Amino acid sequence: MIRSLLKASRPVSWINTAFPFAAAYLLATHAVDAVLVVGTLFFLIPYNLLMYGINDVFDHESDLANPRKGGVEGDVIRDRDQARRVHRAILWACAVTVMPPVVWLLAQGSLAAGVTLVLVLAGVLAYSVPGLRFKERPFLDSLTSALHFAGPLLYALVLADQPLLARTTWPVWAAFILWGMASHAFGAVQDVRADRIGGIASVATVIGARATVWLSIGLYGASSLVLLALPWPATTAALLPVAYVASVARFVGVTDETCEDANRGWRTFLWLNQPVGFAVTMLVIGAWKGWG
Repeated sequence: MIRSLLKASRPVSWINTAFPFAAAYLLATHAVDAVLVVGTLFFLIPYNLLMYGINDVFDHESDLANPRKGGVEGDVIRDRDQARRVHRAILWACAVTVMPPVVWLLAQGSLAAGVTLVLVLAGVLAYSVPGLRFKERPFLDSLTSALHFAGPLLYALVLADQPLLARTTWPVWAAFILWGMASHAFGAVQDVRADRIGGIASVATVIGARATVWLSIGLYGASSLVLLALPWPATTAALLPVAYVASVARFVGVTDETCEDANRGWRTFLWLNQPVGFAVTMLVIGAWKGWG
């Protein structure tokens, strides 16, 4: 059961939500305090368990028919009785691990910070839960997915009373959202045929695999251009999305019939996040030290 809960939280993605919160809060406050520790730990594990675990519970039937599910891209339990037990455990684990830190964090910041955190969590639930299912609303699916990762960063900035429209702030979160939308859109390409067979709508099923690849390239390119608005030397961050443009550009010839080929690009995306994440860390350290 513990192994199943761990798989449901997608450990490979923990850093993708914890790091944006921690980096934004540190750069904004220059403080290592209880809020930083609790917030980082919350966005490291409980937040990911909520995000991916809820998705696994409500996507179980469609995941059973998806051949790429069953590893780092999502655990699938084939036995239905076992799946029901694990799904109940996931829902209980989400409640137990999410509620206490959220209640504590809500008591630490301003009303604006509390509203931001509630909206971030509402977006996580709205993406998967029946009745809302933003993941099946084309274009809104990519935006909501992007906010799953940019949300912790935005929350940290509001929590630290940072102006979101400052020159050193808005390009970062705007570029992050564009990057997240591009990543989600490209990730949807590989599932075009499977989603259509399963009656699941996405940005890729609506405009097609090839158009979605071009959309992803455009969004990655836009995120790079937005980062040029940062003051020097932070503008060097504009080079980072170019790596994703180069990776995705390999699949401009993909069609709906060959959409599964894009899985190679998605796997490249997973390991590409590691060196790019290292580069972002170096930029954060440089900003922390005042660029010398």
